[in-house]
Amino acid sequence: MHNISLPPGRFGGNAIIELFTNRLDPGSHPDFGALAAIRVSAHFLIRRDGSLLQFVPCALRAWHAGASSWQGRERCNDFSVGVELEGTDRLPYADAQYAMLGRLTRALRRRYPISDVAGHDQVAPGRKTDPGEAFDWARFRRLAALA
Repeated sequence: MHNISLPPGRFGGNAIIELFTNRLDPGSHPDFGALAAIRVSAHFLIRRDGSLLQFVPCALRAWHAGASSWQGRERCNDFSVGVELEGTDRLPYADAQYAMLGRLTRALRRRYPISDVAGHDQVAPGRKTDPGEAFDWARFRRLAALA
């Protein structure tokens, strides 16, 4: 579980889509220069309005976790599904996002042997902070039928 906003703290627009499809123009915003050489991807993005976009098929590796480990396994990109929420660590996520995230998680669990869900901060502690303090894990677990 991740969050992303481009430019930082701003929602809407196509910058996230352009980043995940390697088409982001680093000169289009002052904050994008540092992203020029970055190649990242995620399986899914859930926008603020709850709309769901898929960038990478779940059977393929997406590049979302970076240097990471979970429950003794290194390289989380090799065995996980990356879900990005349009948001920031400190701003509340939208009701529509939680609803879609619950539906998506239930669908993924029907298809794949998912045993756990973790935040980027949990698989890359000290390096990443998302989905952040604003993410309501208890609400998510209820909606995803994980509780």
